[in-house]
Amino acid sequence: MRKKRWIRAVLQYGQYSIIGISCGLIDLGSLNLFLVLWPTDDAVLLALFNTIAYGLAVLNSYIWNSRYTFRSGARHSRAQMVYFVLQALLALGVSNLVFILGVWTLEAFEGVPEWMIHNTAKGLSMFCSATTSFFLMKFVVFRKRKKSWS
Repeated sequence: MRKKRWIRAVLQYGQYSIIGISCGLIDLGSLNLFLVLWPTDDAVLLALFNTIAYGLAVLNSYIWNSRYTFRSGARHSRAQMVYFVLQALLALGVSNLVFILGVWTLEAFEGVPEWMIHNTAKGLSMFCSATTSFFLMKFVVFRKRKKSWS
């Protein structure tokens, strides 16, 4: 039985990863669009742009993951939506923290183009927030509940 559960978990992570690629394209594409339209080094604007881009990706994530990756645990209840929003806010905090710290760290290297700094920091933040989000969705938001007989 353990082997079967492990295989299911690996397949689930594979589904999550494929959906994550589409989320990543939305996230990274949106951020870069904002930076092309309104170039900035201001930490508040960078965090705002990152938050909007992340929000678009989270919406995409919920739609696809609740219908495919975690469909057996998806109930689309009010409580589940609250848990989803809370995990998304926590993962957003991780995303913004890693993104801003990454920008500040990479700016220390002279001669690195700004677009490379922003995209490298964004890639790191996407990895960290996606990992946080996966574990929260698997074990908190979409976990299978045991049926109660009461």
